[in-house]
Formats: sequence, C-alpha cells, structure tokens
Amino acid sequence: MNDASAASDDVPFNRDFPLQAGVVEEVRPGLRRVLCNNPSPFTFTGTVSYIIGTGKVAIVDPGPDSEAHAQALIDAVKGETVTHILVTHTHKDHSPGTPRLKALTGATVYAEGPHRASRPYFESETVSTESGADRAFRPDVTIRDGDVIEGDGWAVEAVATPGHTANHMAFAWKERDAIFVGDHIMGWSTSIVAPPDGSMVDYMESLDRLMARDEQLYLSGHGAEILEGPRYSRFLKRHRQAREASILHRLAKGETDIPTMVRAIYIGIDPRLIGAAGYSVLAHLEDLVIRGVVTTDGDPLIGGRYRLAK
Repeated sequence: MNDASAASDDVPFNRDFPLQAGVVEEVRPGLRRVLCNNPSPFTFTGTVSYIIGTGKVAIVDPGPDSEAHAQALIDAVKGETVTHILVTHTHKDHSPGTPRLKALTGATVYAEGPHRASRPYFESETVSTESGADRAFRPDVTIRDGDVIEGDGWAVEAVATPGHTANHMAFAWKERDAIFVGDHIMGWSTSIVAPPDGSMVDYMESLDRLMARDEQLYLSGHGAEILEGPRYSRFLKRHRQAREASILHRLAKGETDIPTMVRAIYIGIDPRLIGAAGYSVLAHLEDLVIRGVVTTDGDPLIGGRYRLAK
C-alpha cells in the first residue's frame, strides 16, 4: 500500500506496469506473477501474487479474498502442485485470500505470525491503516528471520522487514539474486508506514538491512520489478529523511498538530490520500518523539500537538 507523500520528489518511480489482471506472466525462468483486479489509490493496479518454481511450486501473497484471483492462480499452475503459500504481511490486500487458496491446494502456509501492533502500548488501539488489518490470519508454520523454506528446486530465506507492518517478512531467493519485498519497497510509489500497524523506526532499520544485502532484483507486492534494489532503496531513504526535515522545518515555526503539518507539507495532494498522509506524518513524529527531538503531551500516538524539544 502506497504512501501519499510520494507525489513529487527525486525517487525514480516506474509506473509502467501493463500486466492485466488474471494473466499469468513469466518474469524470469521459474518465476511467474499474476495480478489481482483490486486497483486503488493505495494498491496501484492491484496486488501481485508470485509463483516460485515449476512442477511443485510456492505462491507468494494470495492477495485479497477474491474467488476470481484464486481461480486465476489455480489456472496458472494447472497440472502442477502448490506445496507452499508464503505471506509477506497481513494487510487485507495480501493475506485474506490464503484460506481459499489453501482449501483449493492443501498447501502449507508460512508467515511471521498473526497481525499485531508495532508497539506493546498500541495493542488496545482499534485504529488501523487505510488497507485494513487481516486479524483472522494464522499461518500453519511460524517463521523467523533467517529461516530457510525449501521446495522442489528452490529455497528462500526469510528476512524480517518490520515497518510497513510489525509482521512484515521478505523472502530472499539467493540463487536468482532476487527478493520478494512485499510492500516494504515498491517501484511505483513509497510505502505507507502507519501506526499502530507500522513503525518508522522499524521501517528505516529494515530499509538499511535490505540495502546491506546482495540481492539486486526486488519483487514487490504492487507494480513492476525493481532491477537495482539497493540503489533504489537509497533513494527511498533520502526521501524519508527529506520528509522528516519538512516536518522539523514546520515545527521550527511553532507548536502545531498533524492536520496543519499535512496541509503545509503535502501541497496539492489527492483528497483521497489525506488520511494516509496524516498517518505518515504520525509515524515520523513517533520516531522523532522516541529520539527526543520532538515532544508531545502524553503518548505520541494520541498527542494532539507537537513541538520541538528544548
């Protein structure tokens, strides 16, 4: 799901993604993708599901609970066996299709775990992000950072990448110099980081972690593949740093609230994305409060007004 903050900056976005919903496309030998028909301002042209291997295969991110998309995935692997279902995170455009696909295939589901808030003090909050949380999701096998999941002719390493959600997991296919990055990194836009699901502190740490890895081909949950992943990630990091600088610049003028900051920072924003922009500012503010740069009265999630620390 995208972040409204990416309307105009120096990130080299690629919004050329002509794949049609329901059509199976070979990205690389042994790697296919199918687009779900769920376009929106937050999902771009829709959620991309990936098929790893041939014969006995894994599917990454079944997408939303869509009978049509599940059938498209089944048609794409006709004559093959789905042995694994890998889920990057539990937003409603990525994981709710899992039970339907599992019922059709009998495959084992692998993921970091159920949906949860990014911080313990968020657990009682009912606020969620624009895409919504799939709170019913439960994997068959809970995986942790560094776990290796093996199939017939392929193996992927679980790479913990919290930030977009607390349970976000990437999957590195080292033999193909590729990594399935879910919504942590997207080529068409920046990702939303929205408390309580997300955390800017975690997101930036995960971004650094991916940049330190060798994989060059990033396979995202929305839009086209990214060919120079670590280089592209550096652009995203600078973008986040620039957003933080804009927030601090506004706070230097005096104490204010999030709606005022959104109006000052996101000039000409699509009205449908104002809520997402507010979440993004909130995530930066939570980070700044934790670091002692900004103060607010009470919890940084519910603080009404923010000011620079003295």
